[in-house]
Amino acid sequence: MSTCRIVDAFPTFLEFWPCVRHKTVDEQIVAWEAATAAGWPALLAMQKACYEEDGEDWLQIAREMVFPCLDQRVLGMTEAHKHLLELWEPVYAKAQRRLGFETDLVAVIHVGIGCGAGWVTTYEGLPAILFGMENAAEEGWTGPEVLAGLIAHEIGHVAHFHWRGQWDLPLGPEPWRRLYAEGFAQRCEQVILERDSWHMAHAVEGWQEWCRANVGWLAAEFLRVAGSGESTRPFFGSWYELQGWKQTGYYLGQRVIERLEAGMDLREIALLDEIEPLLRNELEILAATGG
Repeated sequence: MSTCRIVDAFPTFLEFWPCVRHKTVDEQIVAWEAATAAGWPALLAMQKACYEEDGEDWLQIAREMVFPCLDQRVLGMTEAHKHLLELWEPVYAKAQRRLGFETDLVAVIHVGIGCGAGWVTTYEGLPAILFGMENAAEEGWTGPEVLAGLIAHEIGHVAHFHWRGQWDLPLGPEPWRRLYAEGFAQRCEQVILERDSWHMAHAVEGWQEWCRANVGWLAAEFLRVAGSGESTRPFFGSWYELQGWKQTGYYLGQRVIERLEAGMDLREIALLDEIEPLLRNELEILAATGG
């Protein structure tokens, strides 16, 4: 029987934050770094490495994008933390039933430096999901419905890696692996929750309608970006957008995976090796037909 447990670093943030909330941003970062290093050194190292691998300065990101906004987001982070504690085990149990897989899993709840509201990796040798409360509050993902969607989405990534039997190898060449992985996880979110769930668009009025009406353009634009070597961040990043809409790549990826389900089940899709030709073909169809 698989187990799921929680590593909860959030209470430590609530302990030190009142002492530094009126200090300079740099002093706040020093206090955060010291607290994280003392309790969860691997968690600190993973976040710094995340930015280093992308050629970015974690300190600059923290100074400009994260810590200036933290104080106004404490209530949102506290609400999100409460609901994650309530939802973690029941959503994971449902995911195992609906997807038909089992693995031990750790949830790490923390306040970080903007690496993501959900991030699937390994922690202390076990499959893990890191839940960044700073990003959850920034996105407004603090209620039970949207957090159930976030948990289910990230568990979709866990199932994908579990079925493939790999946690440190790419799922395919970029930019195709991002579309493949996020589309797969988004489809799993819906299968697990048994509803038309889009956590990334929670409370964003008109998002799904715009994506549906413009899926042909999104497919054509992704093909163009993939061919030119440009970054796909505007499709996926929370700090980027396309025509005023954020994270539209999740919709596009889900549509591609859903189309593949016409001939395969989710486990078969998870085990695909040559993803680029399949995904490219589906995008070309969407671009030509408009969905």
